[in-house]
Amino acid sequence: MIRTYLRLLCVFALLLAAGPLAAQQDPGSEAADPAELSLERIFGSREFRNERFGPARWLEGGNAYTTLEPAAAGAAGMDIVQYDAATGERTVLVAAGRLVPAGSGAPLEIEDYQWSPDGSKLLVFTNSERVWRENTRGDYWVLDLGSGALHKLGGDAPESTLMFAKFSPEGDRVAYVRQNNIYVEPLDGGTIIQLTTDGSRTTINGTFDWVYEEELGLQDGWRWSPDGERIAYWQLDATGVRDFLLLNATDSLYSFTIPVQYPKAGTTNSAARVGVVPASGGETRWMDVPGDPRENYIARMEWAASSDEIVMQRLNRLQNTLEIMLGEAASGQVRTIHTERDSAWVDMRVELMEWLDDGREFAWISESDGWRHAYVIARDGSSKRLVTRGEYDIIDVVGIDEEDGWLYYIASPEDPARAFLFRSRLDGEGSPVRVTPSDMSGSHSYDASPGVEWAFHVQSSFGTPPITDLVHLPDHRVQRVLAANQVYRDKVAALDRGEVEFFRVDQGDGVMIDGWIMKPPDFDPARKYPLLVHVYGEPWGTTVEDGWGGSSYLWHLFLTQQGYLVASVDPRGTPAPRGREWRKTIYRRIGTLTSRDIAGAVAAIEEWPYVDADRTAIWGWSGGGSQTLNSLFRYPDVFETGMAVAPVPDIRLYDTIYQERYMGLPQDNPEDYEQSSPLTFADQLQGNLLVVHGTGDDNVHYQGTERLINALVAANKPFQMMAYPNRTHGIFEGENTTLHLYSLLTRYLEEHTPPEPEDPAPASR
Repeated sequence: MIRTYLRLLCVFALLLAAGPLAAQQDPGSEAADPAELSLERIFGSREFRNERFGPARWLEGGNAYTTLEPAAAGAAGMDIVQYDAATGERTVLVAAGRLVPAGSGAPLEIEDYQWSPDGSKLLVFTNSERVWRENTRGDYWVLDLGSGALHKLGGDAPESTLMFAKFSPEGDRVAYVRQNNIYVEPLDGGTIIQLTTDGSRTTINGTFDWVYEEELGLQDGWRWSPDGERIAYWQLDATGVRDFLLLNATDSLYSFTIPVQYPKAGTTNSAARVGVVPASGGETRWMDVPGDPRENYIARMEWAASSDEIVMQRLNRLQNTLEIMLGEAASGQVRTIHTERDSAWVDMRVELMEWLDDGREFAWISESDGWRHAYVIARDGSSKRLVTRGEYDIIDVVGIDEEDGWLYYIASPEDPARAFLFRSRLDGEGSPVRVTPSDMSGSHSYDASPGVEWAFHVQSSFGTPPITDLVHLPDHRVQRVLAANQVYRDKVAALDRGEVEFFRVDQGDGVMIDGWIMKPPDFDPARKYPLLVHVYGEPWGTTVEDGWGGSSYLWHLFLTQQGYLVASVDPRGTPAPRGREWRKTIYRRIGTLTSRDIAGAVAAIEEWPYVDADRTAIWGWSGGGSQTLNSLFRYPDVFETGMAVAPVPDIRLYDTIYQERYMGLPQDNPEDYEQSSPLTFADQLQGNLLVVHGTGDDNVHYQGTERLINALVAANKPFQMMAYPNRTHGIFEGENTTLHLYSLLTRYLEEHTPPEPEDPAPASR
């Protein structure tokens, strides 16, 4: 739910990918008044679009990179070009004309690409299809740069059936997954070798089921050994995982069901194991991992800086114990070298396991001292050294310069709404050094080259679209701008905008809550304005960030132009860099503590002299939809109107990995599940409620909204709802869907929490 939500909230990707949509007025780039927004401009056109850079790949050594650019002289397709990082010298490595399959007349559409280790061959991913969240199944072609030969992989395999193809370390073979089996294909025309033969709907080799992908971020489930002699892979046994049946009633004369293997909280999981198989074919050696595989997760697996051992990270079902295990490829014997424990859950949001000193030790992230810090641990677990010191959290890891002894990472010790690049000595000595210049604010991300000498740097701030440039590290010298995004930035800058403030308020118990508020362009402090509060409020996402918010920001700005205040707050339990206690205090209290913090913070905001406390609305999507329901039902004195998009009204209906991580097992603490579910408090509804859901949502099932409807009907509570047939969790499929959705939300808000107060009734005579 959460990873998907973060991709969906701003509907940003849709603006990049969607074509022009029909609208009530001309949705072209020329608006009647460039200072005024409309729903059609935001959601019915492609006017607000990012300038694209990439996909880019750092080349061996990190002194050059490749990227995609339109073919020269107006020709079709994309060229792959190389740039020298220091000089900017440009070389066309692969012209689009070299990627034209025989008989097609058009070059391949490059969706992704990969170089062989020696750079002599190119692997192109194209013609993709969606699998769960992303397009991970498609066709792969190999171009031999020397001979010019272009070869489609897979033999006589049907179109768009290959997944996760990768060159061998020698570059002479490519392995891939097809229909839940793993294959190795020689590039000299030899026979394709099928390494596994038992793949089926319930025996999944080299990839994952729905819940592993959604909640553990796993899609590609196999790895070449460094010497190319073996392949390590996950196998999932989904037998016993019940199907949730999605109903499609619009795409044919008769309705039909779509089964999705989906383990709801407290039910049977897939059993996962890891094996090693010779790349030339043969028997798989399974790792002898102790314990019931259905009551544990193998959350990560890689080769352990060696072709003889693999490293695995195993989580127990409650996810409060994580073991790092080394497994011998030849024997399958496994030993635990390090264990992390937490009274709530072990956080894997920020990952770092990089081998150092020729595999003698590894870098690792832990919250064991109350803050998210980096450590260096001996391969046998005998020693552990703290690298980053202080009362602050690592937000993300950028890279390691082992030669000079530096760890580069994102942090913001003084302001959780922002993100900057820092570095610390690998030996743990000294203090953190800020690398992002001190005169830069906002949020920053970096894609570093090997050795961390160069980085693609993306910077943005609240209300300002991103710029991508190439910087030299550690001096942060800008070498060149890669995507200035000037047209987009100029369009946004031309909009009529009011002041934005970041703030902290006391939610009533002495806990300070972070937030932001957007004011109307013609803001008058002597007036009273209605307030719309945007929330997420669950452990995987924050909304109070000083970064570009895409179409979500533009919609909120549009509302300020109509006379609304728009605000957002991050309660405890959200993954802000405010320490372990801030994040983990939510354990088994997702609905209770979050809604209390949200309501307390909003009640404090309503005390501000320009806020009309009688016209306060709240809205959110996914987990934010759940917290919208919780807040509206539990605190009717604070919120007048709520708009919940794709909510989870009954958390017992959500998946095992996410819900059990933060709530424990429902059979162990059913009362916590009941008290955290907004469904329990539906009879307390007093205000205005709009519920929106896609009936084809395979993530947060429409089933929950139907249960909510039943509860509201039983309590005789008036409400409104909108079901979008066959739309998934993002509610974007189909012509005009996004425009229709935000038009619906806008109309409901204006009707029930109007931008101007209603005129008082005339006095009776």
